[in-house]
Amino acid sequence: MSKFFQFVVAAFAMLSLSNAADLRVGTNAAYPPFEFINDQNKIAGFDIDLVDALSKKIGFTYEIVNMSFDGLIPALKAGKIDAIAAAMSATPDRVKAVDFTKAYYITENLFIKKAGDNAINSKADLNGKKIAVQLGTVQEIAARELKGAKVMANEDIFAAIMALKNSKVSAVLVDSSIGYGYLKKNPDLAEFLKEPDGSEGFSLAFDKNKKTDLIAKINAAVDELKQDGAYDKLLEKYDLK
Repeated sequence: MSKFFQFVVAAFAMLSLSNAADLRVGTNAAYPPFEFINDQNKIAGFDIDLVDALSKKIGFTYEIVNMSFDGLIPALKAGKIDAIAAAMSATPDRVKAVDFTKAYYITENLFIKKAGDNAINSKADLNGKKIAVQLGTVQEIAARELKGAKVMANEDIFAAIMALKNSKVSAVLVDSSIGYGYLKKNPDLAEFLKEPDGSEGFSLAFDKNKKTDLIAKINAAVDELKQDGAYDKLLEKYDLK
């Protein structure tokens, strides 16, 4: 290989590295309004806009990587992604594996049934019934603690909602910020219970002890976004306020 050719190869390698994103951010784009595929077939949502706002305030580049929700933490631990932005709650088990920023959005567990189903009005009524959830979520954990309930874990929440609409399950347990969006679009469904989900709220996640400085910067930047009104604008944009 000539010295000139070696120089060209090295130059392209340097260019490639310089163009690489600082962070590969994993998400599960099936959880509107936090992350979803929009009409332009692009990943969009509150979390995506929040990451973008943080990147501009802190000064980093990023790329969004779409994958299954239950595969996010394994991908983070394996180094396939550098961060998670997927409406993820900092549960005690997750905190053992990864580091979280301060919570940026507080939510609750929402129980949904078919409108007009008078047989289900409380958690006790779910004894012996099938309940659908999204795999790997806080709601799956809560559903498995329900006495006598039979849990159907789905890859995404849309599949859980469709299972309810098609009478394959008796109820769906979902994050309230997501669930209310589906209730607005599906008058044949109704809520029958809402309660705390036991977490501090949604946070961004990073591998254990790998991005402590960045986490501190993100926490400060989120506070700034809340103070200057940018955060409220995002809430309004995605009907989360």
